[in-house]
Amino acid sequence: QVQLVESGGGLVQAGDSLTLSCVASDTIFSRRDMAWFRQAPGKYREFVAAIDRTNSATKYEDSVKGRFTVSRDNTKNTLYLTMNSLKPEDTAVYYCASDRLGNFERWNQFATNERSYMYWGQGTQVTVSS
Repeated sequence: QVQLVESGGGLVQAGDSLTLSCVASDTIFSRRDMAWFRQAPGKYREFVAAIDRTNSATKYEDSVKGRFTVSRDNTKNTLYLTMNSLKPEDTAVYYCASDRLGNFERWNQFATNERSYMYWGQGTQVTVSS
């Protein structure tokens, strides 16, 4: 069973920065593709960013491109999401997700779909005030 624990959320003002972390319990973290999703009040959970297991490919939701950066440290079993220029509309619970999507073609096709991931963290709240 893979456990994912997010941290780093909080209350910030518009324009501020935050870095979220997600620590995985399993020993094959480096073989798993990882992603961040978020869910705002009254909305469906949505894709934010993804990174492949080789740490060579990333994807971003359009509204966060240029502001958010997803990264991973396979030596620490940790996934990161660095969020700059935060906006009130970024307010949500942020979740990390993990699974093995297969080869790069499959990752490229399915990385943004939450159904691709079996393992999820409990989430961390990010609130951005205007």
